[in-house]
Amino acid sequence: MSTTSFTKKTLGSLGFDTVEPAVTPPPPPAPGSTATSFAKKPKVGSTKSRKREIPEGLWTKCPKCSTMVFDKELDENLKVCPKCAHHFPIGARERIHSLVETCTFEESDADMTSVDILGFKGVGSYASKLESHKKNTGLKDAVITGIGKIGEHRVALGVMDFSFLGGSMGSVVGEKLTRLIEKATEKNLPLIIISTSGGARMYEGMFSLMQMAKTCGALAYHAEAKLPYISVLTHPTTAGVMASYASVGDLIIAEPQAMIGFAGPRVIKDTTQADLPPGFQTAEFLLDRGLIDAIVSRKDMKQQLIDYISFMTVNRTAAVG
Repeated sequence: MSTTSFTKKTLGSLGFDTVEPAVTPPPPPAPGSTATSFAKKPKVGSTKSRKREIPEGLWTKCPKCSTMVFDKELDENLKVCPKCAHHFPIGARERIHSLVETCTFEESDADMTSVDILGFKGVGSYASKLESHKKNTGLKDAVITGIGKIGEHRVALGVMDFSFLGGSMGSVVGEKLTRLIEKATEKNLPLIIISTSGGARMYEGMFSLMQMAKTCGALAYHAEAKLPYISVLTHPTTAGVMASYASVGDLIIAEPQAMIGFAGPRVIKDTTQADLPPGFQTAEFLLDRGLIDAIVSRKDMKQQLIDYISFMTVNRTAAVG
């Protein structure tokens, strides 16, 4: 049996250029070697992301229209979105600064602080929460009170701050507001209280509920003196605060889209077993039903308050003059 021999020809012998070494397959590993000849691919996560990160403290995303707003522009616009007019939360001191004339506000009872009279115990003690919020907010409690000038009118002004324990009404909040109301009555001044609150402060139990009657009692004497009281409701104003001094103003105004009510929508829905109408508990919903008298944008609030006070005190001013 004859065997046929074949001659192995290379690419070079056929007139073709040899393939570049980088493209040719790597040589097989030596016998007994555990090394592999496969090149490792880079991990997908190891490459640096090209996404540009926005530094904190420069821009804020509007929760309503998703527009990125420059923080400086937002501050100059009184924390109101320039595109959709969404009202961001604002601190008590910022709000006072936006309303009263420069260097005319005289704060009262500035050093009054809450105490843990019940020795409340829970996940965290009441005393520790008070100290934490004092440090984080720079406030002694959830309200700032005093006397200042809005336009040409000298007024008694109380402004709540939601950042301090949710603007909850404890003994200090009730006492400071009651003293403010009594001072306004004594000095024949119009009264303005700007509310934002989650309700009575549970850490103080029945002592917080007593503030509802105490503040309303002082307001009754203020009304007997025929002095005006303007209640301004901001987002959110609920529960014990809404059930007491916030809802008994001679004039009740609110900021746009502010949530106003006693219990939350979920609690009401579960209790009544009924579907709630669109916009339930918003300022616009309550304006249509007569609970509040007007909706005023934060940017227009100062001028509107000046106009309201001028109208409500015209007879008293004429009598004094």
